[in-house]
Amino acid sequence: MHPQLRPAIVAFLVLTVLTGLGYPLLVAALAWAAFPDQAGGSLLRKDGRVVGSLLVEQVFNDPGDFWGRPSATAGADGKPLPCNAANSGGANLCPGSPELARLVAERAAALRAAHPGQEPIPVDLVTASGSGLDPHISPAAAAYQVYRVAKARGLDQARVQALVEQCTERPQLRLLGESRVNVLRLNLALDSLQGR
Repeated sequence: MHPQLRPAIVAFLVLTVLTGLGYPLLVAALAWAAFPDQAGGSLLRKDGRVVGSLLVEQVFNDPGDFWGRPSATAGADGKPLPCNAANSGGANLCPGSPELARLVAERAAALRAAHPGQEPIPVDLVTASGSGLDPHISPAAAAYQVYRVAKARGLDQARVQALVEQCTERPQLRLLGESRVNVLRLNLALDSLQGR
């Protein structure tokens, strides 16, 4: 056996155990100890059962719910499958793409039908996010939907708008990111407001 082969194999095995097992287990243990909710997937529970994650969009189509961003994810067959976390990714359509223009026009027409007389339509309601799973919309997109949601649920419009403002997440340290609204959290708050 070559004299350098044995130390190389030993070093390989030791480093594999340290960096492939030891380090990931240490980081996971520290994460669970310091940030148990985030390490567990930022799961939301209602009545003791998991209803979703704050990190992954869910599909809401009911007029009494706030709607999230369109999802560009697809199933294994390539057909659109909204919020398919197994196939996360954007549409990769360039701004000048005729396909993107067609999709935006279809989405805008559907929103105009659900929100007659309301213009302009916030851009995040007609364009998919980079991951296709973004659980947030802008405060403007939430405000755009307040009238429809309040009417469908039989609630006062000012009360629904106040709930949107209450559920709006501000930029971290007032600098990082933009204000945003988590759609799942907002819809769960609406359900709690009505005792659903």
